[in-house]
Amino acid sequence: MTLSPVKMHIPEEANIIVGQSHFIKTVEDLYEALATSGIALKFGIAFCESSQECLVRWDGNDRELIDSAVANAQAIGAGHVFVIVLRGGFPINVLNAIKNCPEVCRVFCATANPLEVIVIEREHGRGVVGVVDGLSPAGVETEKHQQVRREFLRKIGYKR
Repeated sequence: MTLSPVKMHIPEEANIIVGQSHFIKTVEDLYEALATSGIALKFGIAFCESSQECLVRWDGNDRELIDSAVANAQAIGAGHVFVIVLRGGFPINVLNAIKNCPEVCRVFCATANPLEVIVIEREHGRGVVGVVDGLSPAGVETEKHQQVRREFLRKIGYKR
């Protein structure tokens, strides 16, 4: 058994969502969830099929983001893992729709931060143990930090 960090490559101004699902129908259902989000989202989806032909299945509406999702899924190489790379919106805009897809078992992360997926390899395949998302805390926020956070959320329209 070996554990390996797999660095995800996230295109400029994009976010990535990594999760686990259980059925080939995932690609089409995730496409529908993203395409009907109500925002002008550009995205690519890749899904590692873990039976039958064991292909990386893909879809999306932006070639660069599709290629990125496929490359990241291939790098992870774990069965039933999906990767979504999106631009023009944020994971918060689509995360509930993704989690409500009947095939989706879990979402490991949704981020634009530096990301590593920790993969375990066994004789019959690979699996995701977890993720390292972003950087370690540098301290505890002050009241000034709280004020800046609150103002930012209101500036971008997520709070009133």
